[in-house]
Amino acid sequence: MRHGTLVDLDGRVGVRFTLELPATADRVWRAVSEPADMRTWFPQTVTYHPHVGSAVELTDDPNLPSAKGEVLAYDPPRSFAFTWGEDELWFEVSDGETTDDGEPAARLVLTDVLDLRDSAARNAAGWEVCLDELEAHLADDDPTGPHTPEAKECWRAYYEQYVDVGMPAGAPIPGEDDET
Repeated sequence: MRHGTLVDLDGRVGVRFTLELPATADRVWRAVSEPADMRTWFPQTVTYHPHVGSAVELTDDPNLPSAKGEVLAYDPPRSFAFTWGEDELWFEVSDGETTDDGEPAARLVLTDVLDLRDSAARNAAGWEVCLDELEAHLADDDPTGPHTPEAKECWRAYYEQYVDVGMPAGAPIPGEDDET
């Protein structure tokens, strides 16, 4: 588990992940901002035009309803943000420390600014699964996508770990009846 942390963002709650990835910052930027790359790891298909104010469409997930959003920030190759329903997603990419092998690395900070505090554990667990897929994509490890039965099992384990450490929970879980 990457240990997403609960953060206070001027009165709103967010879940933040900071990752060091064995790839160049430019490669990570493409992975988090280009729709074709995002399809391999992101939970929905993202369609947008690369400029602030562009409409965003999120579609094609059997468990999540289609959603609309708006690009909030687009500053290649460092910052990309958009609304996803009532949440905001912020991707910040920078050069990281070089790996022990002397290879370039990048730092990715993903912040999910939440509309509902009780969605923190649910969303953090979802990002764990998606970030596993992002790492596989960056390693050319043939990611399977975040919607396989195995990914769902991983999600459940991550979710329980986040609940166990006290991250706010209780929001509805897409694809499940009234189970939390």
